Amino acid sequence: MSIKKIIPMFCALLFSLQMRAQELSLDERINEAFEPIADWWGWLVLYPIPLFGKNIPIVLILLVLGALFFTLYFGFVNIRRFPLAINVVRGKYDDIEKASGPGEKLNVNVEPDGDIVDTIRDESHEGEVSHFQALATAVSGTVGLGNIAGVALAIASGGPGATFWMIICGLLGMSTKFVECTLGVKYRDIGADGTVYGGPMYYLSKGLGERGFGGLGKVLAVIFAVLCVGASFGGGNAAQSNQAAMQLISLFGIEGGAAGTLVGVVLAVIVGIVIIGGIKRIASVTEKLVPAMAVIYVLACLFIIFSNFSLVPGALSQIFTQAFSPQAAVGGMLGAMIVGFQRAAFSNEAGAGSASIAHSAVKTKYPASEGLVALLEPFIDTVVICTMTALVIILYNTNSIFEYGKDVIIDGEKVEGVVLTSMAFADSISWFPMILTIAVVLFAISTMISWSYYGLQAWMYLFGKSKAADLAYKIIFCIFIVIGAAANMDAIWGFSDAMILALVFPNMIGLFFLVPKVREEMSKYTKAIGK
Repeated sequence: MSIKKIIPMFCALLFSLQMRAQELSLDERINEAFEPIADWWGWLVLYPIPLFGKNIPIVLILLVLGALFFTLYFGFVNIRRFPLAINVVRGKYDDIEKASGPGEKLNVNVEPDGDIVDTIRDESHEGEVSHFQALATAVSGTVGLGNIAGVALAIASGGPGATFWMIICGLLGMSTKFVECTLGVKYRDIGADGTVYGGPMYYLSKGLGERGFGGLGKVLAVIFAVLCVGASFGGGNAAQSNQAAMQLISLFGIEGGAAGTLVGVVLAVIVGIVIIGGIKRIASVTEKLVPAMAVIYVLACLFIIFSNFSLVPGALSQIFTQAFSPQAAVGGMLGAMIVGFQRAAFSNEAGAGSASIAHSAVKTKYPASEGLVALLEPFIDTVVICTMTALVIILYNTNSIFEYGKDVIIDGEKVEGVVLTSMAFADSISWFPMILTIAVVLFAISTMISWSYYGLQAWMYLFGKSKAADLAYKIIFCIFIVIGAAANMDAIWGFSDAMILALVFPNMIGLFFLVPKVREEMSKYTKAIGK
């Protein structure tokens, strides 16, 4: 079923369900059951330690220091190799990647249910998607409501200064993405039917095994797989349906105690139709949707920014001065830094390892080539799109419509997440909330279908690669779409933040051990292409 057919059906279904929604009260029941679980998990993962007079979650310290280490270790690969990454995506070196040099050892993993002997001669024939498709699938898993709703949360609570720290985190995260996605391709498995199985589960177990830490690697791989399944239900699923439902309910004025539940059911049906196709189906959908969504959203941001060009210097000044000001919105400079880093980490997922699952499916025999492609993600996601969203919101609040660091109250009503972003766009483009609603739904759907693939890979790592396991996961995944749409935003985003960031612990440990392997792969690739 095409997206052109799905959108009209979706809108019609919303209107037809509005009256029914008024008769039910399922949302409150679902939220009451889910909120205590979300609060407990958020407290556990984001447990803070006192530092410089502030309570900073340990996971953020690990994330930022790790990204800084990788940036320095590879000599600012995020900056120096940016042009090369663009050329790889463009396919400039595809012929070199497919050619096999004399006596060259290719990157394959032979398992009892792994590579077919006849295909081991050329790993570039394995894999399921191109560089661009892998990038589109991974970007669709990161570019989503985190860029729209997440930025609004960051600006509202951390002030304009949080934007600066989001940018810094995005730039550093480029190096982390390079490392984890190179490893994802290097240690992937190729099934007998050509299906690719990759991600941190595989490079943690196999990579650490190569270095003599097999037991630790297997434990970390299982921990990651369990957390990845949870993250697919939370940040990659429930948070997306939550904000899509919030925007739809706000725009269409849907009322009733089951409005969120009903929107969630509709979204679950749509996503259920798409995810049955697997990674090839996901890639074919996302490679068309992601560029279109990004272009529409970025053009709208640019229109607002240039329409208010005289105010842009003042907005940029707020971003930089409040990033370092002791009097910045919440908790001063350190408070803005924490908010910025946390929102950026949720948005681009650098360090979580999740994107390496999608990148593992690429057709190449040089793992570092895909690592270079992957470093573009945090730049697109955080440095470009998140910054544009932040500017739109800051320009909207030039006349102090709301106060940073407190609940956003506009016209007597509390405004949160995506609704605040929608109001900021509507201030300059009155009709844009309708377009934004469509974009929000598409962002949510594309993120959910990409994360369904991530979670399914982890699920199969734990429970086996059977049709029964596949079906069981997809049913549970669709149930969480409904839960996310019905529960309140604080509970969902607290749970989702914790689920995504929990992946950092097992993944970062593995990256530190395996970083020399990445250097070896980078040397092989640059030598092959003469760079």
